[in-house]
Amino acid sequence: MPETFVTPLTPLSFLERSSEVWANKAAVLDDDRSLTYAELGEEAMGVALGLRSLGLEPGDRVACLLPNNSPMLVAHFAVPLARCVLVAVNTRLSAEEIRYILEHSGSRVLIADRGFEDLVLGALAGDTDVEQVVWAGDGSTPQGRRRSMSYEDLRARAADGDPLTWTVEDENSVISINYTSGTTGRPKGVMYTHRGAYLNALGEALHSGFAKDSVYLWTLPMFHCNGWCTPWAITAVGARHVCLREVRPEVIWDRIRNAGVTHLNAAPTVITSMLNATTAGRLESPVQVTTAGAPPSPTTIGQMEEKGFAVTHVYGLTEVYGPYAVCEEQAEWADLEPSKRARLIARQGVGMIQAERVRVVDSEMKDVPADGVTMGEIVMRGNNVMKGYFKDAEGTAKAFAGGWFHSGDLGVMHPDGYVELRDRKKDIVISGGENISTVEVEQALMSHPAVLEVAVVGVPDEKWGERPKAFVIPKAGRTPSPEELIAHVRSKIAHYKAPREVVLVPELPKTSTGKIQKFVLRDGEWAGHDKRIQG
Repeated sequence: MPETFVTPLTPLSFLERSSEVWANKAAVLDDDRSLTYAELGEEAMGVALGLRSLGLEPGDRVACLLPNNSPMLVAHFAVPLARCVLVAVNTRLSAEEIRYILEHSGSRVLIADRGFEDLVLGALAGDTDVEQVVWAGDGSTPQGRRRSMSYEDLRARAADGDPLTWTVEDENSVISINYTSGTTGRPKGVMYTHRGAYLNALGEALHSGFAKDSVYLWTLPMFHCNGWCTPWAITAVGARHVCLREVRPEVIWDRIRNAGVTHLNAAPTVITSMLNATTAGRLESPVQVTTAGAPPSPTTIGQMEEKGFAVTHVYGLTEVYGPYAVCEEQAEWADLEPSKRARLIARQGVGMIQAERVRVVDSEMKDVPADGVTMGEIVMRGNNVMKGYFKDAEGTAKAFAGGWFHSGDLGVMHPDGYVELRDRKKDIVISGGENISTVEVEQALMSHPAVLEVAVVGVPDEKWGERPKAFVIPKAGRTPSPEELIAHVRSKIAHYKAPREVVLVPELPKTSTGKIQKFVLRDGEWAGHDKRIQG
């Protein structure tokens, strides 16, 4: 028998193929700029050769501080094509936070948008390994303590270079490092591999229904889990990327109506802003929305479907390449009463096709009963779990205790094998010895017609240790009373779970990806207490 030849998996192969098979097809629409797949491949090769001309070695890190534009999309192929590691930086961080990421990652080159000049110069005022800044976008090239050049100059340096191959020797080598939000300390650098990115991209394409005629709108930040690996997924099927520099509801609706958008990914808070935009309306043709980031309420899912959106609910974390589980809709659900069907779709579901099954375990790593009631921690392993935390062996070992990645999320396993997220470990409210899921309380509040958004956290209570408190953003023109909202919750769930206090607020603290930062609310409520009292 001849020796079997195995090609190492890498998402670079997706652009190599699409630039040949779909050479003249529209690949990218970025405001006034458009690229065919042949042009996208050519630009990625040019940027890769330009990076190599700067003296970068295989494994060196290249950071990008870019919006959802064509240079950011190109970087997802150009940086690994140059045999380097992509570090996509959250554009909404402070200069100090960006400096930490640049320093921790040891990035030698930073590709940045000119619109972030102040952030970049502030971040580079301290000590980092950054030697060269490449500026993308219109305008003059800012000057600072590091060498600077334009994006166009970087591409021009590729003229004398020999083409690079769209392959890798080791599919388990690192393709990117994504930094967590750092809400409980310094952010951790999550290492993705070429193999994991390849497989997750294919899983995304399958479960979200991407095809060659799809038009994908970039509402999800590419710096977040590499856009859930969607830069590679859309490219793999030869679909069209529609870039979006800023996520504004009215612009989203404009792109949906005028750019032929068929797909987008978004956190529930982004969806809520879309639903309540002045330009919102029923769609002329369906748009597939894949949502994650926080458990969407059945109410939100129902409202999306009423406007003609088809909703796919997924679940994951930065450490698992973004989505890992999907709520696969069963055929018999179609005959259910709408609110009951929406509750089923709101569950986190089962492992995606490229992943292993999701487990819910107790403190001894034993599976909890599949009764839909017993809570445990959600754990995962397999192809789409990170390689580890960069420069953090201790944190990696802790995260993989028992051979499975510990999510820190609490959930239940239903009899049909579907997982339902109930809370983060740190968000669960233990009142008088009873566990209260803040997600359950939030979903009860969201079912009230006057509620736009809500966050529930545990606050101090002298008798019970702690109790739930709700912060509610009302819909425009609505001013529900706290008593009305509390009574509504009590009509939906057990009375002891209902908040004693409901505060109407104009906004809630959020991360750059739209997740509500409950720790900000919780810290404010516990200020002045020596410890977090739990009953």
